[in-house]
Amino acid sequence: MKRERMPEEQLAAARVPREAWPYEVPEGWTWVRLGTVTCNHGQKKPEQEFTYIDIGSIDNAHQRLGSLDNRMMPQDAPSRARKIVRQGDILYSTVRPYLHNMCMVTKKIEPEPIASTGFSVLSPMEKMDGTFLFHYLKTRTFDDYANDPLNSRGINYPAIQEKVLLQAPVPLPPLAEQKKIVARLEKYFAKLDAAEKKIDAADELFSVQKNALLHAAFSGKLSGEWRINKGVLFNGKYQRKELREVCKSIYDGDHMPPPKSAEGIPFLVISNVNKGHLDFRDTRFVLQTYYDGLSDTRKPQKGDVLYTLVGSYGIPVLVDREQPFCFQRHMGLLKPDKMQIDSKYLWYALQTREMYQQATTIAKGTAQLTVPIKGLRLLTIPLPSLDEQREIVRRLDGLLAHVERARGAVDAARARVRDLRAALLARAFRGEL
Repeated sequence: MKRERMPEEQLAAARVPREAWPYEVPEGWTWVRLGTVTCNHGQKKPEQEFTYIDIGSIDNAHQRLGSLDNRMMPQDAPSRARKIVRQGDILYSTVRPYLHNMCMVTKKIEPEPIASTGFSVLSPMEKMDGTFLFHYLKTRTFDDYANDPLNSRGINYPAIQEKVLLQAPVPLPPLAEQKKIVARLEKYFAKLDAAEKKIDAADELFSVQKNALLHAAFSGKLSGEWRINKGVLFNGKYQRKELREVCKSIYDGDHMPPPKSAEGIPFLVISNVNKGHLDFRDTRFVLQTYYDGLSDTRKPQKGDVLYTLVGSYGIPVLVDREQPFCFQRHMGLLKPDKMQIDSKYLWYALQTREMYQQATTIAKGTAQLTVPIKGLRLLTIPLPSLDEQREIVRRLDGLLAHVERARGAVDAARARVRDLRAALLARAFRGEL
């Protein structure tokens, strides 16, 4: 008969060899594999009404559950709705871990929650405080492990296999010390949360101001004085045209994932544009031959507009440089007909709530909403004369510059709060808090 190992023996077997420690920890601490201090509850096919938790249920800006208004009947369950979830569990998305889609289930959910197989469900065991572990998963050390190219594979959807995730090293102080660290962290975080609420309120005010200016621009109010001075007649409403009528072409990226390269032509994904501008930091690359083989309709040029189609859909990005690049299929590329529409006018128009609402009405999908490229071509846009378009752009450039400067100060404050959180986490898990 096989003898059951004592708790001390189990812990010894779980320890990470000292030469593999990410960094030194205080005496009395050790490093263990994530899978040795957590378990899960398995999977099942839903048999009654349930609450489906998918990637879209996560507020990844704050690492918490967002809306849980996602009740489903068994016959409507997606094939990925399988993972059993209980109060106290941690959900960690294994797909695109750099997006930090994770949360802790802090309350009982009714009806019974079932999570997507895109999550690893981590239920802390006896020697691991759940909140302590959850905070550690937000550290740069763990993030580096989850997003290491050796661990997170794939081009369009890099993912880390659960068995690899469970091999991640985790620091393990005595349980009482874990709880003290959590108490200290949450005391500091409460102050940072209060500061962040003020930052969010200021940011929301700037969004309201920007939306009001855009509404004035595309309803004809902003350029009213210009029309009077020019003697332009206006019946209170601009004519509307479909995007396909004012663009030479509208296509998404290549549907075949290109081979990766260590250097060459930048290949942008949604994370490189979802802030509303082109970001060439941390880009992937493709071979020059791949880029050369693309049709002109899929080669961005200065003055074109990219438009995100999946997940964070509805974000327009003006191509404001000559640098060649290509992009994943989850974005559309609009090439404006310069005889009909000003590039920057198109970019501003696509930022309006009205255009976003149009996109929302045609978005499809369960796990992630997607705007079909055929539907994007049919969205309608207000269209004054080219001269009036340019006047609208001139005025918006000036007015929104003030808003964006103020928002820049808010963004800097948010970055300081984020850096403080990261510094606190780093100190906490080195035993320095």
